[in-house]
Amino acid sequence: MEKLDGDDIKLLDVREHAEFAGGRVEGADIIPLGELEKRHGELDHSKPIYVMCRTGRRSGEAQRKLKALGFTNVINVAGGFEAWKKEDLPYLADENAPWSIERQVRFTAGLIVFIGVLLTLFVDPYFIVLPGIVGFGLAFTAVIDWCGMGLLLARMPWNRRTAA
Repeated sequence: MEKLDGDDIKLLDVREHAEFAGGRVEGADIIPLGELEKRHGELDHSKPIYVMCRTGRRSGEAQRKLKALGFTNVINVAGGFEAWKKEDLPYLADENAPWSIERQVRFTAGLIVFIGVLLTLFVDPYFIVLPGIVGFGLAFTAVIDWCGMGLLLARMPWNRRTAA
């Protein structure tokens, strides 16, 4: 992966605010993927736009959206921020950044399962449905590669802080 620099390009990060705060390329601007259609006016059509996310999947989607909105020079940064870090390229991270969304989902799901098991043991055996639903939900979201809990957690106030 080559280092991106120069005044003639724009590096756009389409991850959520919490992910951006946890680690980002210096000089990158953030417009989360879900906000791209309403905020694309903030971007300059005349400059090449390099689009980055965590691994390249969301940035590929952002690339398609931007091209559909009339942008002609949009490049998906292959491998995303994970590849950037793997190449030991420089990046910034906020000291007090919230946990990654994936970590928040694991914590929340684990807590719901744990509470469900306790409720099953000490209150009513029918509470076993709670951990069962969470387990099914985790497996199902892995299959379809979409996580409603992650989207919900990304909208929580602690994840909406912009990077310093």
